Amino acid sequence: MTTTLRPTEPLQHGADGALSRRFQVCVNSRPVGTLHLGTSRNLGARVARIDDLRIEEPDRRRGRGTVAALAAEEVARGWGCRQIELGVPAAEEPALRLVEALGYVPRNRGMEKRLGDIPSALPTGSLGRAMTGAEFEEWLAYESRAYTRMWIERGLPETEAHEKSRRDHEQLLPRGIATEDMRFSILEHEGTRVGTLWLALWKDQVWVYDVETDAAHRGRGHGRTLMLLAENQTIAAGRRVLGLNVFAGNTPAERLYESLGYVTVSYVLYKNLI
Repeated sequence: MTTTLRPTEPLQHGADGALSRRFQVCVNSRPVGTLHLGTSRNLGARVARIDDLRIEEPDRRRGRGTVAALAAEEVARGWGCRQIELGVPAAEEPALRLVEALGYVPRNRGMEKRLGDIPSALPTGSLGRAMTGAEFEEWLAYESRAYTRMWIERGLPETEAHEKSRRDHEQLLPRGIATEDMRFSILEHEGTRVGTLWLALWKDQVWVYDVETDAAHRGRGHGRTLMLLAENQTIAAGRRVLGLNVFAGNTPAERLYESLGYVTVSYVLYKNLI
């Protein structure tokens, strides 16, 4: 039996150059599932993304999904993409095993923690306060450079990494420090600044966009204190879930979050196409 992809719509072109197309997964012309392939919203046209791949229950566990994913890679190559990525919920272990067998490796994972009603006391001598406008401008310049460098280290060409950093910060912070539902904090210990925190208040949870201990003060437990500060601000905002993203290979951060009770809820995996 032959598994193929049959387009169900014309190739879609976004105003920003994004591509997208939906397909039926067919076995000898018989529809057995669907696939939605596009280019990455975060990484641009050089990276394809499988947004959805579903095989109907009677045809599962017969290799249909494997062949469909391989066919999607060929479509992505035809679009000129150099990488392909997809997201998988952590609970879907069969899907994780499938994509890892196809050569996909983790790029990052989403983690979250459900909180109680009572905030935690910060360590003696530690205090969180709001950033000032001047501190925000200095922090934003540093954070933008660090964000650019992070994507360069993960294979994004330098020009594209700079553009991604500029675009993402403009979209997330159109009014700078005054952007609605954003919180920017400084952690001090015994009167000295030791770290920074950027949180976003979403409808049903709070998201950690950036948390960092200043270089001169690392290895002293301030990262843990910053996360406790984030949890306290989440509770104060009336939310009970704090979420974050951690990139693969950032072992110290992964260990910290796991020790604080954060659990993995999703993975993003990728594969080079050249």
